[in-house]
Amino acid sequence: MISRISISNYALISSLELTLPDGLIIITGETGAGKSILMGALSLLMGRKAEGSVLFDKSRNCVVEAEFSDGMILRRVISPSGRSRAFIDDEPVSLTRLSEVCSGLIDIHAQHQHLLLNNPDYRLSVVDAFAGCSRELDNYRRLYNRSIELGRCARNLEKEIAEQRAQADYREFRYRRLADAQLREGELSELEEQYKILSNAEKLISGIGSVRGLLDDEHFSAVAALKQASSVLSSLSPLMESLESYSQRLDSVRIELDDILEDLDRIASSIETSPEKLTMVDERLSLLYDLMQKYNASGVEELISQRDILAGQISSTEDMELELAGLKEQIRATDEQVAQAAAVLTELREKAAEELSVRLQESIRSLGMPYTLFQAKVTPAGSLTINGADRLDFMFSANAGPLADISSCASGGELSRVMLSLKELLANYTNLPTMIFDEIDTGVSGSIADKMGDMIGRMGQKMQIFAITHLPQIASKRGTHLLVRKNYSKKANGEVEATTVIELLDYEGRVAEVARMLSGSVLSEAALENARELIEQNKRQ
Repeated sequence: MISRISISNYALISSLELTLPDGLIIITGETGAGKSILMGALSLLMGRKAEGSVLFDKSRNCVVEAEFSDGMILRRVISPSGRSRAFIDDEPVSLTRLSEVCSGLIDIHAQHQHLLLNNPDYRLSVVDAFAGCSRELDNYRRLYNRSIELGRCARNLEKEIAEQRAQADYREFRYRRLADAQLREGELSELEEQYKILSNAEKLISGIGSVRGLLDDEHFSAVAALKQASSVLSSLSPLMESLESYSQRLDSVRIELDDILEDLDRIASSIETSPEKLTMVDERLSLLYDLMQKYNASGVEELISQRDILAGQISSTEDMELELAGLKEQIRATDEQVAQAAAVLTELREKAAEELSVRLQESIRSLGMPYTLFQAKVTPAGSLTINGADRLDFMFSANAGPLADISSCASGGELSRVMLSLKELLANYTNLPTMIFDEIDTGVSGSIADKMGDMIGRMGQKMQIFAITHLPQIASKRGTHLLVRKNYSKKANGEVEATTVIELLDYEGRVAEVARMLSGSVLSEAALENARELIEQNKRQ
């Protein structure tokens, strides 16, 4: 329950600090005094959109803070710019998180909330709370969401496979062309070298032969001349020691020249003059150049890379098809589990709906509608949703006539009584510590209002109840009574400023307020006596 509420700079409230008891808390005040401002402030904790217009003083932050009986503190801060921040126990949290926590602690029944009775999801939540099937519903939703996610994955995979298949023939053709070429790294440079040699074979052989003739032929041999020169210098070395080194150097030149001549002979003998081989090399080069142009590749290595990528794409399509088959099997198995979980929910809901119908009809009849007929009817929804396979219809008749959907045949006052009865019933099946009724008594009066007050009073014995009311029959019920009123003061510029204040009434204050509600602004002795009798009567109950 809410043990303390603090409101600063909200609407007509400059500053407010309230310590709150458990049980029934009645809130009254004249029209326009701002009774619903307190509820508006609390709704900020429940995630309602905040705007800068809610600020009493446009230059300061608005702060709404509620402390609960377990010590937890929720706080919402709205800056003059409209920026909103949320806190739980002084730790910053998202607005969604604040709303989630607060919705598990407070239920605000605002005016026109009876329209929720027309909401199919709300009706299902009612029967689910009554059936106590939250565990089964959580299990169903887990399976349902898994089925939805598997279906999404399968659709995405099918789309990807379709895209792959659309290009499969083209990719297969490109891959096959590269694979048939039997490419290998370094091949292009080797072929280009071979082509140069084969296409210039005769020139190369002739040139090498001429070089050999210049260095070693029958008329002149450079090798022999170097050998002879080295020998002469060697013989002269006893006469000049330095000549020996030149002899050795000439001998080294001779040996190197001899090796060169041998290499040239080997090269010349290896050069082929083969038109057939030249044609083969030319054709292979033409193929590689053609592939490089068609595949926009800079070399054979890049062609090999593209070939391997295409091979991977072709095999990945096969892998994706296997993955899709596995996904479809998972979907089939999960859908079976979803159907079974939905059937469990339906069975629990049908059983709970029967008891709900009996008890709710009895409660509604106690509110001055003795001939009311009410039936909570579970029917197939036609398709699976996040809430299961069912829809819940509230069938209603105020005068024992034919049942019809409640949204089409119940008046506003009748809907308010149905909603109050429903809230009282559900209070026994939920763990909500605090419930707020914002003028749920609109459209009723007299004995009906008294009976509604009795029902709200009974709820106050089990939980904390805030009841904003304009009826003395409810205001006189046993509980804490808060009066909302306006204060007026003149500002320095002469303008009149209105602020809302909330005060706790003592016994005589309660008598005066109930008397005002009975007779208007003029408090007659009869009205005061009547008010005192109403309060005392309710104290004895």
